[in-house]
Amino acid sequence: MFALTSSMIYYLCPHDVDMRKGIYSLYQLVKSDMGRNPLSGEVFLFLGKNRGMIKILHWQKDGFILYTKKLERGTFEVPHYKPSSGQYEMKWATFVLIMEGVRLRSVQYRQRFAMQLTV
Repeated sequence: MFALTSSMIYYLCPHDVDMRKGIYSLYQLVKSDMGRNPLSGEVFLFLGKNRGMIKILHWQKDGFILYTKKLERGTFEVPHYKPSSGQYEMKWATFVLIMEGVRLRSVQYRQRFAMQLTV
């Protein structure tokens, strides 16, 4: 089944990618440029130079899924880089906002209660 969920971890490639690349080339970028394991079940996002197309690579049990979204007009926004982690890691909510075309700088989250579970 094809699905991207809030329980997954999302990473954005830190540089522009040639959008002609396929699964095997993106796999190599994940390993070499991002330093991640492509078979981990994490989700990897790639943007081209003009930011009008996004490719999403995800491993599911027995094979890769490559999602592609090309905008007819407009661009995808890139979230801020976190130097502390050295990665473009993002939460599900940020991923959804990017895919829906919401401007990230104007988003304000309301305060919510969050219970911390201890084991």
